[in-house]
Amino acid sequence: MTRRLPTIAVAVAATLAVWLVAVPIAGVDLAARGGAGTIAVGPVAVVIATAVAGLAGWALLAVLERLTRRARAIWTAVAAAVLVLSLLGPLGGVNAGSQLTLALMHLAAGAVIIFGMRGTATRSHGVPANSRAHT
Repeated sequence: MTRRLPTIAVAVAATLAVWLVAVPIAGVDLAARGGAGTIAVGPVAVVIATAVAGLAGWALLAVLERLTRRARAIWTAVAAAVLVLSLLGPLGGVNAGSQLTLALMHLAAGAVIIFGMRGTATRSHGVPANSRAHT
């Protein structure tokens, strides 16, 4: 579990890196259509959204670890499905640059969270999935 928080931090850094390259450097007008009109996507929103996604993934993995011996496989399948579905969100970007940037941020966060968290999954009774049990 000690790698889970750093995994979220790396995911946040990855999405912020995409934002930094796209917005201040490349000049993308990063905005999305929302219920109240157009919403600018700034660095604070990027940090919060990525952290919330990472924490939700962590919570789901923790619950699955308590309920099943197949937590890692189930969590990975659910996380991959959530990532695929999340790619519908960038379609709300106001232009092609926004759509591409939002999609890249979703993919960056998803890749880091999925591969980082998956490696921390335990089987049962706190035995790491990637370690060998000695009996």
